[in-house]
Order: sequence, then structure tokens, then C-alpha cells
Amino acid sequence: MQTQTTAQKIFPCLWFDNQAEEAANFYVSIFNNSKVLTTTRYTEGSPGPAGSVMTVEFEIEGQKFLGLNGGPLFKFTEAVSFCINCESQEEIDYFWEKLTEGGEESMCGWLKDKFGLSWQVVSTGWDEMLNDPDPARAKRVMEALMKMRKIDIEALKRAYEQE
Repeated sequence: MQTQTTAQKIFPCLWFDNQAEEAANFYVSIFNNSKVLTTTRYTEGSPGPAGSVMTVEFEIEGQKFLGLNGGPLFKFTEAVSFCINCESQEEIDYFWEKLTEGGEESMCGWLKDKFGLSWQVVSTGWDEMLNDPDPARAKRVMEALMKMRKIDIEALKRAYEQE
């Protein structure tokens, strides 16, 4: 039998110590169009305690993920992060508040959630400002961005429009 996640050609597998189910439920509670798909448990003689959660397949906005309880061997780093393209400041504020709860803020729209997973909460269109053919405009936007923790769309627009 093919599981729902394995039907998707490529999907992220997130290695947790023992919080895969908690993390999946946390992410599903934050994002619309999200759900837990399946939960697989360790059996007798497997690497984990029999009956404990081995994997959790879940979906966020059409993207499938696999959470694996693999033990404390590996930790998340900023080398991999998930970007959330937000249409409004309210959307940025919402995801920032939810994902930093128990986690930590970083710079330029980056944060770590309570599981140590890195996210970038960004505004759609900000990359267009950074790639503007006018180098002075792009520089002003970059300078404004470098001073921010959570993205402030209006501040970026003001930097962009400044003459």
C-alpha cells in the first residue's frame, strides 16, 4: 500500500527527537488547508519503544511532510528553512506570533519555532524591491530589511519609494 506522502515525488522529512506528533499537530493548527494524514507506530523489536510514534505524515497548504521520531542524534539548523509568502502585514503578524511562541526571533524575517525549525516569514513582492534595476532603491530596501526582525511591509515600501 502506498502512503499519501510517498505518492508525492519529493517531500521534506523532518527529524525530531520524539516530538513529531506534537510538531505535526502544532503546524496543522497554524496553517489553513492542513491536516495530519497518517501516524505510524514503532513495533516490538524496532529502534523505538513499541507503540510510540515513529512517523507522522501531514500536509500544509498542499505540501506534504513526514515527521520522524528518530531520537536526539540530529538537530535542525538554519541551513534549511521554510519560507511563508504573506500577502499582508496581518498575515506576517499572525505567522510570526504563532511560530515564535516558545521559539526565538532572528533577523530579516527569520525565526526558529519551539522545535528549532527555521522559518522565513516574508512579504510577497519584497524580492522585486530588492531586485529593482535602480541600485539606490534596492540598497535602501536592503538596509531597511537588515534592521528588522519581523518584516514590516510599510517600512520596506517607504525605503523603496524614498527619493
